[in-house]
Amino acid sequence: MLVRAASLVFTVVALGCTAAPTGQPSSSPLVSLLPSATPGSPGPSPAASTDTVAASAAAVETISPDEVPPVARLAAEGGDPVTGQLGTYVWGGQGSDSPWLPGAAIAVGRGEPLTVTPTPAADIAGWTARIVPADSSGPDGATSLGEGSGRPRFAAPKRGAWTLEVHLVFADDAGDASYFWRLDVR
Repeated sequence: MLVRAASLVFTVVALGCTAAPTGQPSSSPLVSLLPSATPGSPGPSPAASTDTVAASAAAVETISPDEVPPVARLAAEGGDPVTGQLGTYVWGGQGSDSPWLPGAAIAVGRGEPLTVTPTPAADIAGWTARIVPADSSGPDGATSLGEGSGRPRFAAPKRGAWTLEVHLVFADDAGDASYFWRLDVR
């Protein structure tokens, strides 16, 4: 019994330490952390397993939506929006430094108007949009697609495969963030 109690405490503590940096629980299944029966022993009772799962689930820490920047969605006029990959950001007194990302895939037409919308809605004090060829590993040689304040709106570049970075600076010193998309321009 003492071994099972120690196992339960270990499981709860271990789960409390497995929250991923994005606020999503780790991909390790909860079941893999539950105490297992040894051959010839009766194993935990169904009630004990239920109690372990409930206690373990309560111990998992999550990051509040207030602790990360809004999601940014890019849409071509009349098209379905695509959520960008969140890169480097500062938000709510915290931050994350990210490498240059390949971006979430979206196909658009050459010269088509593109719009970025933060969700939940947030006021944007300033923004910049830039591209590099999709096979680039960083921003060296980036081409500007525009800058301004308010909701970002700019035209898709010439045909090709591009990595698009949109950097948003949020109003009221809320923070800033970079978002990435892989543009396939036809």
